[in-house]
Amino acid sequence: MLRSPNYTQQPWAETYSEIIDVRSESEFAEDHMPDAINLPVLDDAERAKVGTLFKQVCPFDARKVGASLVAQNIARHLDTHLAAKDKDYHPLVYCWRGGQRSNSMALVLKQIGWSVTVLEGGYKTYRAYVRDQLEHLPEQFTYRVLGGLTGTGKTHILRQLAKRNIQVLDLEGLANHRGSLLGQEWEGKPSPQPSQKGFESILLQALQGFETSKPVWVEAESNKIGQVYLPSSLWQQIKQAKCVEVELPQAARVEWLLQEYPHLITHPDLLKRKLERLKSRYGWEKLNEWYRFIGAGEWHNLVEDLLSHHYDPAYTRSITHCYAHIERKLQLTDLSDVSVDGLLDTLVSLP
Repeated sequence: MLRSPNYTQQPWAETYSEIIDVRSESEFAEDHMPDAINLPVLDDAERAKVGTLFKQVCPFDARKVGASLVAQNIARHLDTHLAAKDKDYHPLVYCWRGGQRSNSMALVLKQIGWSVTVLEGGYKTYRAYVRDQLEHLPEQFTYRVLGGLTGTGKTHILRQLAKRNIQVLDLEGLANHRGSLLGQEWEGKPSPQPSQKGFESILLQALQGFETSKPVWVEAESNKIGQVYLPSSLWQQIKQAKCVEVELPQAARVEWLLQEYPHLITHPDLLKRKLERLKSRYGWEKLNEWYRFIGAGEWHNLVEDLLSHHYDPAYTRSITHCYAHIERKLQLTDLSDVSVDGLLDTLVSLP
């Protein structure tokens, strides 16, 4: 008698040995369920081959070729990743919409004797869940925004807060993007940002790890971080939150930036190319002045001028537009461990 797999529309209500995404590698790379592994029953090239046959030759021939490829791929997964699984193995399997790809894998696994569950509606069911959660979950938290001009060590301060077990939502980290030109990756091939869908998945996972009874700290950001956008529900909550601004003398900010971003000095040619992006805004006269600072090794003068003419005005415009509630301004003389620890004590004690 043919054994049928189980089906669910609420996979988050149960625990599984493993979550198997049987979609192609590009579909998986765009987004997937948290902790899922990718065991494609058809890879990108194979999907394209079957799709071309279906449209240009004959649907029957396409299904025959597709079935052969699926069978070969499932066999390979059984001989490799699945070979050591014991009889208590209990995976969740999903594809794009809970159709032939997930059912093909699940049917074979079920005949072996494993307890297999298929996600009804597949990835589309999961995406609907993510959208619904991100519409309602953000409003359950109280947010605190940490603001400050470039070079005031906001990211460093938030990381130190997190070490004290304070809830911190690292939006730049989740988006894999350092907002400023000075902070972008310069060596090797930069790791890409997640897709919008992928960003929303990891953002939801982060929010679900927080307690609603405790505040969540975030860095002052716009609603766009690189190429990804904050969900509107979260953005509205953050905009309405109380904001604490860190103030630091410009000289200390310059020292911090040169310490944090040594590539400013070690990659002068690349720095020039990056600064050229600002030509349309400031013109060749200002750009050539920056180039002269670079050529002469006047790094302090360069950073001071970039702060005064580019970063500080941009921050002032953004903070005025985005955050209406500047609750407090806290002044530091430097970003030494002693100074930061004192600031953390103040932040933690805020009502």
